[in-house]
Amino acid sequence: MLRISPLRLLWCTRSSRVSLLKVFGSRHYGSCPLGVGNEVREGRAYFTTPIFYVNAAPHIGHLYSALLADALCRHRRLRVPVASATRFSTGTDEHGLKIQQAAAIAGLAPAELCDRVSAQFQQLFREANIASTDFIRTTEVRHRLAVHHFWEVLKARGLLYKGLYEGWYCASDECFLPEAKVTRQQGPSGVACPVSLESGHPVSWTREENYIFRLSQFREPVRRWLRDDPQAITPEPFHHAVLQWLEEELPDLSVSRRSSQLHWGIPVPGDNSQTIYVWLDALVNYLTVIGYPDAEFKSWWPATSHIIGKDILKFHAIYWPALLIGAGMSPPRRIFVHSHWTVCGQKMSKSLGNVVDPRTCLDRYTVDGFRYFLLRQGVPNWDCDYYDEKVVKLLDSELADALGGLLNRCTAKRINPSGTYPAFCTACFPRKPGLVAPMVRAQAEDYALVSSVASLPKQVAEHYDNFQIYKALEAVSSCVRQTNGFVQRHAPWKLNWESPVDAPWLGTVLHVALECLRVFGTLLQPVTPTLADKLLSRLGVSATERGLGELHFLSRFYGHPCPFEGRRLGPDTGLLFPRLDQSRMWMVKAHRT
Repeated sequence: MLRISPLRLLWCTRSSRVSLLKVFGSRHYGSCPLGVGNEVREGRAYFTTPIFYVNAAPHIGHLYSALLADALCRHRRLRVPVASATRFSTGTDEHGLKIQQAAAIAGLAPAELCDRVSAQFQQLFREANIASTDFIRTTEVRHRLAVHHFWEVLKARGLLYKGLYEGWYCASDECFLPEAKVTRQQGPSGVACPVSLESGHPVSWTREENYIFRLSQFREPVRRWLRDDPQAITPEPFHHAVLQWLEEELPDLSVSRRSSQLHWGIPVPGDNSQTIYVWLDALVNYLTVIGYPDAEFKSWWPATSHIIGKDILKFHAIYWPALLIGAGMSPPRRIFVHSHWTVCGQKMSKSLGNVVDPRTCLDRYTVDGFRYFLLRQGVPNWDCDYYDEKVVKLLDSELADALGGLLNRCTAKRINPSGTYPAFCTACFPRKPGLVAPMVRAQAEDYALVSSVASLPKQVAEHYDNFQIYKALEAVSSCVRQTNGFVQRHAPWKLNWESPVDAPWLGTVLHVALECLRVFGTLLQPVTPTLADKLLSRLGVSATERGLGELHFLSRFYGHPCPFEGRRLGPDTGLLFPRLDQSRMWMVKAHRT
């Protein structure tokens, strides 16, 4: 679907936005807010990534797009566990002049090149545990039928006309540019050549007869859509940028190319002398996946959320909504926009030799480790930098030491010889802070911990809703540190199970820590599904107890029974996450040199 080489993203769609007050305020267990009650009925949700262009192998930018969509989709499934209520599509964009040219250079037929590179994306996403429900290829018959129908609808509404199109065309970006978006840049030969002002890619003057879409008629409808919903495009700076673009010239858009110039694409219905513009072709993939033009698609389209990179924002935020409105449909529910990844401060480039192979990273840092790194460090508002030492430092600190160390401490046989979820003593940790009684051991910092973890599910959900997964992980990490401080403060290894004075408090300390770990494991499922499964299994949490609707934190503190109290822990499967030690770092540095 998309077209712009640096980052080919899959866009993600989400169901109608339900207010957090409705989701989290409708059900409480004592004073402990739960995740999402099962009685909450959110509609269908459809998440998409951009479809990725197959002129080159996937890089970490592509994986990042897919992971953002995957995490949003997985979090949504935690709160609405009905499998049929959520869809998530990704795929490959396989038409266009760049594919035609890349295949010729490689000495391959275009279809052969597409098969080869699309398979690389599919393999990467399988290895990265991307849980999509559909992988769309624009060379599929179902897609051609959808594109033809969409074209005919636009034509029937009088929105397509044939005319002479003249202007600058950027083959790298597969787009036409107005004069104001072209500048001149000195090339290797010293001659100034015309290039795209935004991407820096070369442009050439093109003059040909094409089909043209009456884009200029849709400035106000698109502007009205954006002004009526300030969250239609997130984060806000990108929403503002689109409104600024709409203040500029918005000429009609060429939506076909001469077949003699571009033969690798979908022919215009009834006119084989023209090939449908690759962007129009690609964008319709979002409809193809949900069954367009059959009636079924209507139950999914209003619940659509796109996840895209900033380089393809104009195509998704101006051209696509205009095309949809023109076809009698509504714009997507949300467009989530992210920035790019640099490598050691430089843009990824084949010429610089610094393109990071995501499959190598998955192998080196583990699948969950690299998923965690990209989603923890990636900030949608601005470009993020990758280098190996940063990955190692983050994963060692937050997954191996903080989270893994906490689990090891609380389940170690020396501290927890019975291998169970110990009982919580309300006399040692009364609900009301500040009580003075012989058995009270809880301190002010302990109540702060309970408050932080109790509010964490709602806080995390707000961050997901605002497309700030990195903040959700930051909040979880902060609570992990707080829990480690709690354990360190009360030093259960210094307490004695045989002592009638120590035993109730020792059990309480472990109970609180294990309850915190259960919350962390539940909330980490969208980002590190395998690690979270390992953690929750170690705690003895069954598959039916891992949704947000079942996340009743520290029930005994609030005066209610705890289903985990006295339950045997799951089998010990070793370290939760292996530390990336110095010897491994040496291997990383050797690989780089």
